[in-house]
Amino acid sequence: MSSLKKKYDVIVVGELNVDLILNKIDSFPEMGKEKIAQKMDLVLGSSSAIFASNLSSLKVKVGFIGKIGNDSFGKICIDSLQKKGVDTSLIVTDKILKTGATIVLNYDNNRAMVTHPGAMENLTTYDITEEVIKDAKHLHLSSPFLQPGIKNSLVDIFKKAKSYGLTTSLDTQWDPNEQWDLNLEELLPFVDVFLPNKEELLLLTAEKSIEKALDKIEKYSNTVIVKMGINGSLSMTNGKRKKVDPFLNNDVVDAIGAGDSFNAGFISKYIQGNSIIVCQTFGNIIGAINTTASGGTSAFDSIEKIKIVAKEKYGYEINGL
Repeated sequence: MSSLKKKYDVIVVGELNVDLILNKIDSFPEMGKEKIAQKMDLVLGSSSAIFASNLSSLKVKVGFIGKIGNDSFGKICIDSLQKKGVDTSLIVTDKILKTGATIVLNYDNNRAMVTHPGAMENLTTYDITEEVIKDAKHLHLSSPFLQPGIKNSLVDIFKKAKSYGLTTSLDTQWDPNEQWDLNLEELLPFVDVFLPNKEELLLLTAEKSIEKALDKIEKYSNTVIVKMGINGSLSMTNGKRKKVDPFLNNDVVDAIGAGDSFNAGFISKYIQGNSIIVCQTFGNIIGAINTTASGGTSAFDSIEKIKIVAKEKYGYEINGL
């Protein structure tokens, strides 16, 4: 990598939307019936934005490339990212399309989501300029299945980033069409850190177990991190596999964005050159802290708050921030 100073530690390419979260619902919704939710929050949503916001809260210089509408939801996205210190100057505002929105229904440990993609579907490779890529140390891309404008260009995007000396990471997230049609054999050689959760990995590989799924992609992947929720995380790198135990929260508010927060913790350590185990452990603690507040970002208002929750709730000392 060039020794020249870069503007961004991490450039994030991804979707932008708000989350309308309904909690404390009387019972799970049924067709033709009305239910009452005792609690409602309107917050910054989307895997990419939650990752970028929480990564910036961990004192990483983050820039965001995405697309929104010229509306109140778009303003929430911009204001929320800026409040956390994310550079939003690269976000494109579409004058016709609406900003994406996700309705989240939480009931007990289950949830249902409905998303209107809006402007995020129209982000294209033309919005990802070489000048911006050159000015970053690391590229992270999330949710390609929600972004048809870039989905078929993933190999080109990651190959270009690698040609400029960047490290790279990818989190595919869920495929609403459930086709799972990514050519991992072609794509993963250019992805330094692949960050699926357990279910996504199994569906992407059409395998029935994590071990078989990892066996299938091992020969053409670099580092793979499998997020397993309350079971922690599993890494595969340089032929070695290592499970790291979770930090458990017995009073979960909700788990929205916990995987994205794991990603933020992991990548914050990864770009500093730490070992995969150190990155995994920090990912686990940041993912756990996420579950102590509603939505994907409200647990990360300040680095001081993050440190206090880590120490008091999980007995984990965060140093160096």
